[in-house]
Amino acid sequence: MGQQGGGRHDEPQGWRTGPAWREMEGRGRGRRRLKTAAVLVALGAAALVVVRPELLIDRVTGEAEARRTAAEAPPLPAESVRPTAAPEAAYPDRPTPKEPFRGSPAAQWADGAAGIEVPEATAVGGMSKEAVAEALAKAKQFLVGANLDPATLRGERPEAAMALLDPKDEKTRTAMAKAFERPGRDQDPLDWFTRYDPAELKPAGDVVKVRGRMWVEAGEQPGQAHVRADYSFVYPFTRAGGNPEDVARTIVRRELTFSIADPDRWEGTPGRLWLFQVDRDVANSSCDRFDGRLHPSFFSDPDDGGTVPSGPPVDPYDRSRGIRVEGQDGCGTVSRT
Repeated sequence: MGQQGGGRHDEPQGWRTGPAWREMEGRGRGRRRLKTAAVLVALGAAALVVVRPELLIDRVTGEAEARRTAAEAPPLPAESVRPTAAPEAAYPDRPTPKEPFRGSPAAQWADGAAGIEVPEATAVGGMSKEAVAEALAKAKQFLVGANLDPATLRGERPEAAMALLDPKDEKTRTAMAKAFERPGRDQDPLDWFTRYDPAELKPAGDVVKVRGRMWVEAGEQPGQAHVRADYSFVYPFTRAGGNPEDVARTIVRRELTFSIADPDRWEGTPGRLWLFQVDRDVANSSCDRFDGRLHPSFFSDPDDGGTVPSGPPVDPYDRSRGIRVEGQDGCGTVSRT
């Protein structure tokens, strides 16, 4: 299992007239991590856990009571600021088709679009309250269309989400077109959109768990504002045609910055968003496949001798640090999914 990372930092060159925008870094490097069963291994008897986890867990912790406590945990309040630490270790239980988030902190997260809460709009960076409110609403529409829309998830072209972006942002549009035409390591649709192959995977239920926050900052120049978004999405899957009881979760975290500007000072398309910066991190997806789709590993999968993970395990539910400061390039490990 892998974790992918990295993303794009696009410089909006030429999209508006006026003072030059600051130089950006260019596309970030990818980062992938293989899953590890570290939490379960800590209980001992790892082989027994893999084959019959309920036997060992019941003896060590008291299965029924722990599951009841986890199931009765109240939903978390909305995330208004960056957390200071990772969520506490959940009861280390296996997901099922009926309870695909069992054993995961995401069990207490919001369902779908309800987890993308839009903050109250205020005037920022010379942009009016009304303009900021419109940008916030469209940023949510993009996040929903890119990460929650069933058609997008099935691999269809996310036309509705793409239509929210400024057509003058030719750099992003060209990059997206190339990624859809010929997906690869350096041009990956997963940079912007979450997708899987219906011939390989089936969603385990209708719910995607979501947690994160959105806020607004002043831009680099007067008459500019940035809508910042940082969200994690948890997707449960079963294999199409495989063991229907075997559920795997993939966690996708996205950090995005959308830019808006005063049309009296800057050239642009009114009512559209400029996708100024994008980073993404994916936990539990193959380190060796670059076809623009998620490829999670399952408990029942045989060892295919793929990429060997490196580096210390990273918790994909830890939202206390940003994607780019978190870590390591290449293929690494995650502590849980």
